[in-house]
Amino acid sequence: MKILMILTSHDQLGDTGRKTGFWLEELAAPYYIFKDAGADIVLASPKGGQPPLDPKSNEPDFQTAATHRFEADNEARAQLAATVRLDSVDQADFDTVFYPGGHGPLWDLAEDRNSIALIESFLAADKPIALVCHAPGVLRHARKADGRPLVEGMTVTGFTNTEEDGVQLTDVVPFLVEDELKAKGGKFSRGDDWASYVVSDGLLITGQNPASSAAAATLLLKQLVARKHA
Repeated sequence: MKILMILTSHDQLGDTGRKTGFWLEELAAPYYIFKDAGADIVLASPKGGQPPLDPKSNEPDFQTAATHRFEADNEARAQLAATVRLDSVDQADFDTVFYPGGHGPLWDLAEDRNSIALIESFLAADKPIALVCHAPGVLRHARKADGRPLVEGMTVTGFTNTEEDGVQLTDVVPFLVEDELKAKGGKFSRGDDWASYVVSDGLLITGQNPASSAAAATLLLKQLVARKHA
């Protein structure tokens, strides 16, 4: 089982002068769910190399058992420091793709042609995909085979407007994930703010927030295992 995980290369939080990037828990929890299941994991990012970590995600309040494990794992940290360039990966080499969030993806991956093409090709190849927190926003330009928005008519979730408001970044982000998914015809579903909430519609799995990352990865793994034995 070979799993591609795609991280942002964007590190600027709009024009605030603050740093952003990927959210550590949303990488670490799925990473170990996949790794402990024996999966071969490849990390990729638009620019390759070390992707930027949202510094807030490594503050004590947001650290978890998975983030501590990742920080102490020299092999994982070396892999993170040497992500492959997104334009070098081929969907045919992987069983699935998982997108961790953080605010960074709203600036780069949401507009990245390689990312959009990969998402479309995974689904066209009948392979499940999962995205968590802000990462469902990278679906905004992806399309179905008939040209309609990929999320049109599909049940999806992602970082909610009230959660964005809660972190006081509503006026900083380039777009709101909830609003964008709705605008593209998605049937937006949500749980309580900050609580784990995951939805699955066909091949598409989406998680609402950082707390949803482990559940989204677990559901994706279950789909992969079920398909292998089908």
